[in-house]
Amino acid sequence: MTAPVEASPHLDPAPMRPLGPADIPPLARLWHQGWRDGHLASASAGLARARRLESFLARLEAAPAGEIQVTGPEGKPSGFFWLKGSCLDQFYVDPALRGQGLAMPLIAAAEARLAAAGVETAWLLCVVGNDRAARFYEKAGWHRAATTPMQLQTADGPFEIVVWRYEKRLLP
Repeated sequence: MTAPVEASPHLDPAPMRPLGPADIPPLARLWHQGWRDGHLASASAGLARARRLESFLARLEAAPAGEIQVTGPEGKPSGFFWLKGSCLDQFYVDPALRGQGLAMPLIAAAEARLAAAGVETAWLLCVVGNDRAARFYEKAGWHRAATTPMQLQTADGPFEIVVWRYEKRLLP
């Protein structure tokens, strides 16, 4: 069990809404570009090939209702998070909007949703080498709990990657 940490520094959580059909194509592009920015340098050639735009589109189309929350106008999302149980499974901001103060309210919204669901300690995985994301999570009060290899499942088969596991205590 981890010790409680301070809440993410923010003013208010970002206004969120469920993923809608008009969001899927632009969100797939946002996610694909964000993945390339954060992961391409450390990804194997095979994993880079597997992470085509179409793979992100297919994952969004198959997502269970309510797991993905989006911020921004319908059809023009500026960021999103995807929660699976106590895991902040995906977290991305439009690369064109980085540095404009969207990420902290967005992660605050994810944390608030997790806490409202009764999650005491949330966790997320960050690929080793994605230092920009790691710095952000640490600034938001998450702490690195472990470094571990894992099998990443794709439509092209599994790929071995190494990830940092971050955790954050949300409830006393």
